[in-house]
Amino acid sequence: MQEESFEVQYTQEGERLDKVLSEIYPDFSRSFFQKLIKDKQIQVNGAVQKASYPVHTEDLIRVTIPDAVETTIEPENIPLDILYEDNDVLIVNKPKGMVVHPSAGHYSGTLVNAIMYHCKDSLSGINGQIRPGIVHRIDMDTTGSLIVCKNDESHVNIAEQIKEHTVNRIYVGIVCGNVTEDEGTIEGAIGRHPVDRKKMCVTEKNSKPAVTHYSVITEYARATHLRLRLETGRTHQIRVHLAYLGHPLLGDDVYGKAFPGIEGQCLHAAKIGFIHPSTKEYMEFDSLLPEYFTRFLATLPQK
Repeated sequence: MQEESFEVQYTQEGERLDKVLSEIYPDFSRSFFQKLIKDKQIQVNGAVQKASYPVHTEDLIRVTIPDAVETTIEPENIPLDILYEDNDVLIVNKPKGMVVHPSAGHYSGTLVNAIMYHCKDSLSGINGQIRPGIVHRIDMDTTGSLIVCKNDESHVNIAEQIKEHTVNRIYVGIVCGNVTEDEGTIEGAIGRHPVDRKKMCVTEKNSKPAVTHYSVITEYARATHLRLRLETGRTHQIRVHLAYLGHPLLGDDVYGKAFPGIEGQCLHAAKIGFIHPSTKEYMEFDSLLPEYFTRFLATLPQK
């Protein structure tokens, strides 16, 4: 069970209670919160209010989100771009717009639905029915390489490599503006944003260490094509760190701003490398840039 409290900000003054909640907790739908409100799991200044209640600045909202009930996820015949497969692991190139695992509002069309159809019963079960085979994830609008584990032994092994920061994860992204240094390291602990709870931020409070290395591939007139290597893997790490650097990803309307012609941030997981859980040999896989990415690069004016 998740219990949290927050104060309404002046920018939310007058908005409906259910709308504010769905904005603060984007993994849950407005109808989900309408049910919680009806079940008296939401309180405003210690009292139960209707979903239509217009919130006021400094209202104290207490939220109780019950533990998720495992939902039966159906296999779906969704084409996969498979980079490699054996009895232990499956490496896929995730397309833009695909959610990795089911969540509120996304119970079909996810990568999990696709791999359940492809792998049948050959998936690790450590992360439960909602996330079979999923040992790490990337954002819905991020494309690229992802490891899927086909048994529990492989899952434990890969998870340990991720924990020890030995999995080689290389991304490429296009950021706003020109980055001053040709290469560098961004260090800044990442935690939940103190005001906007749908965002993460660099903060010392309730945070975890995060390190991202970058190098310039190409400079354009008003943008830079970067190579990025994750040393750690916090939620939204690259997006948060680049915004902290002052160069948010193009198209990232959460940590930067929307950009004409782009839906979602320009970020691609280009390479992933790890020690195979059975053979103990190092393996590395590259995924080609998606068409939208290369097409957009071609439109950028040279510096």
